[in-house]
Amino acid sequence: MKILVSSCLLGEDVRYDGNNSSIAFDPKFPFSLKELFMDILCENEIYSFCPEVAGGLPIPRISAEIVKNDKPFIVKNQEGLDVTINFLLGAKKALDICKEENIKVALLKSKSPSCGNKEIYDGTFSSNLINGQGLTAKLLEENGIKVFNENELKELNKFIKTNK
Repeated sequence: MKILVSSCLLGEDVRYDGNNSSIAFDPKFPFSLKELFMDILCENEIYSFCPEVAGGLPIPRISAEIVKNDKPFIVKNQEGLDVTINFLLGAKKALDICKEENIKVALLKSKSPSCGNKEIYDGTFSSNLINGQGLTAKLLEENGIKVFNENELKELNKFIKTNK
């Protein structure tokens, strides 16, 4: 199965702080989940993608949060600069890849203003989480692409096995 995966989860240094969110090397993940992640990578066709970089943002970059999570969306960085267009462009490019490659599932970074599929930060830069989706996760889901985060590896694996 073809899977779109957040580049940071694969160990690529594309996060806002210039680091990554590698599942394989993160001590919070038990070995059994790391092994499951590696099985998923080895048994499927992986498309690495970072919507924020694809949308034109640099590495590193000032952290950003969604200030308004319905149309018209507003995403601002911590200095108050509006970076909405970068997030929208990245989301559109992710959708384009999924359509071109017939990708029906994505594994994206939780809590991200682009990739979060369940929770995002509230836009106040105070570390408060709210229910919501990042712009890429939202656009993919609206177009029939199932989105999981790194804490849902078992659910992703079940989806893959059920939909092969």
